[in-house]
Amino acid sequence: MREVREWTAHAERIVRKRRDPVVVQTLRSATAATIAYVIALRLSPEPAPLTAPLTALLVVQVTLYATLTNGFRRVNAVVTGVLVAIAFSLLVGLTWWSLALLLLASLVVGRLVRVEEYVPEVAISAMLVLGVTSVGDYAWARVVETLIGAVVGLACNLLLAPPVWVEEAGESIEDLARRLRQLMLRMGEEAAGGTPVDRVEKQLYEARRLDHDIVEVDAALRQAEDSLRLNPRVQDSVLHRVVMRTGLDTLEICTVVLRVLARSLTDLAKKREPEPLFEAETGAVLEQLLSEIADAVVSFAVLVTTHLSASAESAEERLAAELRTAAGTRDKLNLLLREEAGRDPGYWQLPGAVLTEVNRILDELDTEHRTRRLFEELDRVSREQRARMPRLTRLRERLGVTEQLWRNRAGFDGRSG
Repeated sequence: MREVREWTAHAERIVRKRRDPVVVQTLRSATAATIAYVIALRLSPEPAPLTAPLTALLVVQVTLYATLTNGFRRVNAVVTGVLVAIAFSLLVGLTWWSLALLLLASLVVGRLVRVEEYVPEVAISAMLVLGVTSVGDYAWARVVETLIGAVVGLACNLLLAPPVWVEEAGESIEDLARRLRQLMLRMGEEAAGGTPVDRVEKQLYEARRLDHDIVEVDAALRQAEDSLRLNPRVQDSVLHRVVMRTGLDTLEICTVVLRVLARSLTDLAKKREPEPLFEAETGAVLEQLLSEIADAVVSFAVLVTTHLSASAESAEERLAAELRTAAGTRDKLNLLLREEAGRDPGYWQLPGAVLTEVNRILDELDTEHRTRRLFEELDRVSREQRARMPRLTRLRERLGVTEQLWRNRAGFDGRSG
């Protein structure tokens, strides 16, 4: 029986590995490069047409959207470089000064034709073409190989659908929420005890380091958003992008507010040293409140990264219950802080700031606030699409694919599935 369980677990790991986006992308890139080389051997006059597999590797990006944009820019860069080289070959030969002028002109033209990161490719293509004996044949071969690589790369993405990176982005968002939770729990423990200033400052430094985590999660989410664009395997890609993007925005705001809260606690510790930050009962209630908010942050992250309706409903109900509990604890803390302020009027500003920052986090996590924010973002995206692609928008409206359909699928409560 044990051997069966081990074999089953091993099989599940293999299946997960085969579905891993990194593995899928690696196999797709290698396949595209090999096919491009085989085709180029038949069509290009060069004995080793390595430009074709190189182009395929660069064109088969992580997402279909990136493949289309990168493929177009790379072909544009190579063709532009070839044309510049042909123009120079008709006027001058290859000398040090003509090479310098060629490179300068290629880089300038590359900026003008907007090939973005492929500007050096314009100069490389021009330099290689100008450096050969028969410019015409080599130029034609380089253009052909580039076109082969671009076409094969695009075909691979159309026939072998690129991986969707939504799950990885969701895991990044949930990891960020769990880090926020751990920091809140530690801050609650420090607030409840007679904590020295250096330990309170440590939480402030950790809160500041969360900015780097936000940047990494944002990069993962951008990759996921690109993987949803033009992907034939994904429906409601706009809704998925908006739900996760607004969810990350909320967590980013919570991170900023948490950093301010950590600063308020640090300033309070400096003013009251060597006394505790709060009286025993107040500190215990604040610790409880931060623990409840920490749980709500994780539930919020699960809500915005869940695409199954049943799971989203469960996550929303759990979040609403946790927020109600936290609101009750917040009201209790409010009364205790007022009593403390009455006994010690000189320190009311910082405890008041702590309560204000806690309220801000609760407001950001509120489901009604979340719904308004989601609908506002859907409205903005809809307006941008109408302005950018008016004909496609009119066609969608005729087919009944309207913004109201997005809202119906999102659910009136702002769920993601």
